Amino acid sequence: MQFKNPELLYALFLLVIPILIHLFQLRRFQKVEFTNVKFLKSVKLQTRKSSQLKKWMTLLTRMLLLACVIIAFAQPFFPNTEDFNEAQETVVYLDNSFSMQAKGSNGTLLNEAIQDIINTLPEDETISLFTNDKTFRNTTVKALKNDLIQLSHSPTQLNYDAAYLKGKQLFLNQGAATRNLVLVSDFQQKGNLLNFETDSTVQLKLVQPKSTLVSNISIDSIYVANATAETLDLKVKLSNEAEPIDNVTISLLNDEVLLTKSAIDIDKEAEATFTVANNKVINGKLTIDDAGLQYDNTFYFNINSKPKIKVLAINEATDDSFLNRIYTDDEFDFKSYKLNALNFNLIPEQNLIVLNELETISNALKAALVSFMNDGGKLLVIPADKIDLNSYNQLFRASNINGYTNQNSNEKRITSINYNHPLLENAFYSKVTNFQYPKVERSYRFASNSNNVLSYEDGSPFLVGNTNTYAFSSALNSDNSNFKNSQLIIPVLYNLGLQSLKLSKLYYSIGQPNSIAIQTSIGQDDILTLDSDETSVIPLQKTYSKSVVMETEDFPNTAGILKVKNKDNVLQNLSFNYNRTESNLSYYDLNALTDANVESSLATTINTIKSNTTINALWKWFVIFALVFLIIEMLLLKYLK
Repeated sequence: MQFKNPELLYALFLLVIPILIHLFQLRRFQKVEFTNVKFLKSVKLQTRKSSQLKKWMTLLTRMLLLACVIIAFAQPFFPNTEDFNEAQETVVYLDNSFSMQAKGSNGTLLNEAIQDIINTLPEDETISLFTNDKTFRNTTVKALKNDLIQLSHSPTQLNYDAAYLKGKQLFLNQGAATRNLVLVSDFQQKGNLLNFETDSTVQLKLVQPKSTLVSNISIDSIYVANATAETLDLKVKLSNEAEPIDNVTISLLNDEVLLTKSAIDIDKEAEATFTVANNKVINGKLTIDDAGLQYDNTFYFNINSKPKIKVLAINEATDDSFLNRIYTDDEFDFKSYKLNALNFNLIPEQNLIVLNELETISNALKAALVSFMNDGGKLLVIPADKIDLNSYNQLFRASNINGYTNQNSNEKRITSINYNHPLLENAFYSKVTNFQYPKVERSYRFASNSNNVLSYEDGSPFLVGNTNTYAFSSALNSDNSNFKNSQLIIPVLYNLGLQSLKLSKLYYSIGQPNSIAIQTSIGQDDILTLDSDETSVIPLQKTYSKSVVMETEDFPNTAGILKVKNKDNVLQNLSFNYNRTESNLSYYDLNALTDANVESSLATTINTIKSNTTINALWKWFVIFALVFLIIEMLLLKYLK
């Protein structure tokens, strides 16, 4: 037994007072005259014995009464634990990731944990609490209450090792204090084994609230599966964390206007296809109706307006009208110059440059073209009948294209199409096996047959190409080839023009580093901003001659569509979506951990910590005993004769 006010026990010395009173009997005796003294001696003896017994019993009850009063004021108690005298310090990690949207017995898992903190901990309790995106150090529950009520879900989550290390850093290191670290999470499986470093100075307590959620459907991604001049086929990928479900409805909206709906059956994964106009601006949103996690039921994407593609032809050929017929004004900004009239300042502004039958490539032109390709531009090389092989091959080496070797004067037919090459992928509805083969009179051989797009009947390449550079093996003038009159020239040159314009991605993921190239030219002191209806932020950005590259990671933190603006001019829209890793419904089995206490309720864990500082108070019992002894004394004095 211990005492809150042990110094009051010195008052027990006051018990000497009733002892002295009873020993010295400070009362005066009175004489009583008796008419008959026959029985005086026997009465005297009997009265003396009764008086002594009454005095000792009264003395005992008074001493016990006084002792109980003194002990009650000293407040005796029994501690519940051995470490009662140690100070308690508590740090709580509250996982507010999207997986905590799962339903529990009383609302979402996150709301259950918040209510346990507010309702179980005293308002003046000092704790430290941190979430995935906020930290509250050495504060009280009363001060935290509004922040907890308004706490929103975070698009990113600390991994569990990082949460454990951060929690240890938040302790105040108060000498012999008991340090309680409470990690509250659903503990989703992230691929790695769950293991915490052993630390004898920290009492690790894991709280894994149980979810009643058994199914969840998620919209995971969207991509362009097929593109033509008129339409785009958009493929939507979905995943399912439950038994197969039939007739899941997916809605496609543009600026909140419903465009179309589709219903699919989904097992573990499924795809839905939407066809939209290729030349239409779409601020898209995909939605599904699902009772599981809510954050992954909506997916944003953008198809922005396409600027005219800039194509520059540098000619020494007598005729370039075939290029003008393909690169028409409705989609392309086509310019054609003779080499001796070319303004080199036009080169960095283009998307595609065509070298049309130049006999030689000067060092100045080569340097300008290499810089143009390094900046993302595309180059098409059509050689002349007679060329300077060395100048051509220097350009090819700089662009990782196999160079020319020698010229072949034998007539060849173009018979093979590489349908798997990125240039011609999805360009044909079916593989063409019987067509009028174009032919060439004279051609150059490439050092290798790799990266071929079109090939001769002997297997040697007619057209080769990689990411930025394409090259024909022969001149295309009418004296040397009839390729300009064949059906193949249109898909080849048209697709090359379309692919030379880098379109923005359909969407970006929040919480991941993104490099976003905006095709624009801005002034030296101008900056681009990302604007929503509520905020405007200046992201990190690098300015180039034809583009501005923005770097995003911490912002935005809310899914939606943002405007890219240069001052008041809206350049395009960008869509951002939450990462879908939180859609997983697989959780760790914490019972396998040996160095941590595991509970399913935060309230239970808090009460366990509080029990280390609670006591069994005994002062009320001593007050009751004092009253009992007071009553006994009164009864003795009144009835014991």
